[in-house]
Amino acid sequence: MKYYSTNHQASEASLEEAVVKGLASDKGLYMPEVIKPLPKEFYDHIEDLSFQEIAYHVADAFFGEDIPAETLKQIVYDTLNFDVPAVKVKEGIYSLELFHGPTLAFKDVGARFMARLLGYFIKKEEQKQVNVLVATSGDTGSAVANGFLGVDGIHVYVLYPKGKVSEIQEKQFTTLGQNITALEVDGTFDDCQALVKNAFMDVDLNACKKLTSANSINVARFLPQAFYYFYAYAQLKKAGKAENLVVCVPSGNFGNITAGLFGKRMGLPVKRFIAANNLNDIFYQYLQTGKYAPRPSVATIANAMDVGDPSNFARVLALYGGSHAVIATEISGAAYTDEQIRETVKEVYQETGYLLDPHGACGYRALSEGLQNGETGVFLETAHPAKFLETVEGIVGDKVEIPAKLQEFMKGIKQSISMSKDFESFKSYLMNE
Repeated sequence: MKYYSTNHQASEASLEEAVVKGLASDKGLYMPEVIKPLPKEFYDHIEDLSFQEIAYHVADAFFGEDIPAETLKQIVYDTLNFDVPAVKVKEGIYSLELFHGPTLAFKDVGARFMARLLGYFIKKEEQKQVNVLVATSGDTGSAVANGFLGVDGIHVYVLYPKGKVSEIQEKQFTTLGQNITALEVDGTFDDCQALVKNAFMDVDLNACKKLTSANSINVARFLPQAFYYFYAYAQLKKAGKAENLVVCVPSGNFGNITAGLFGKRMGLPVKRFIAANNLNDIFYQYLQTGKYAPRPSVATIANAMDVGDPSNFARVLALYGGSHAVIATEISGAAYTDEQIRETVKEVYQETGYLLDPHGACGYRALSEGLQNGETGVFLETAHPAKFLETVEGIVGDKVEIPAKLQEFMKGIKQSISMSKDFESFKSYLMNE
């Protein structure tokens, strides 16, 4: 399959080129030329399939033309060696728990898939070292770093904003060593993302180093996130709750919800989507006004959503032909302050015993306020609450049990390199590595 750029100035690319380049030469994001609908029989019996079986069907529609069936199957099955259960929180509202992977965050799915796919391409082409640049506001860095840890021929540079990720999140990518380097940038997530984007556009740097991205700008990172939307539907169908399904996605850089929108285009029976924002409500404002007005991000307790210029907005526009009216028909929005997020975490914990993380709280609240009669809602619980330990314990007034996987990370010693947000300094560092 061919991939085109959202800016329509670069030539079409193969899957391999799109994955290895990350970003198109015209600064656009790659989109598959065709989104194939899955057959009716697949949906008729989806509830009888395992997560891995469902994911393989979806992966085949995207990648089957470019990767041998057995290789693709192995990549999918290796990636998804953990469950993603849909858990009932209260009548009509379910939590899709995406925190059962190695780093306890939803990004484990995309990061693990991409690491294996990129490893396959490197081996196939006998390429020398590929350098993966990834900007993170929290969970992306840990998922990518752990997904690529020890993979031959790949070195990962994780750029993160100093003082703006939780201690546990930071430990998950600064303690690994080997082929992972953490760069602590004196700035915001948007500054980190700008450094990554500028690196891809710099002629000297690209002549010297083979660079790619593992942010959701990379098709191999964001497309696999469609897998769990299908699995959520399958679980709810099995429970007899899949009619009039509404999916709510806590949204920052918009890769996650975009993958869900791809699923809908492939025939997944989702009635509508809700994009839940924190104070960084750029998309919510776009829905209200029809104008996209990016602005500097502000820090909140739902830090993974602290994005002031969501990269994947370009993909949403491409998917809907740039029509605000059509986008607003299929996606509604909500935005919440830190105070409202805290309120939601506390109320849900007291009323149901279910512990939300700050991002999931945005999703839950948007559903509880926006569901209509006869609708069932599922929100994405994107990370384990223990990753935001101090915040969550402070809200609920109880000790939060730290999973064994996180406890292991906490024992590690932080290793990071301080970096200014000035591109020339970053470029000079990479050129001399």
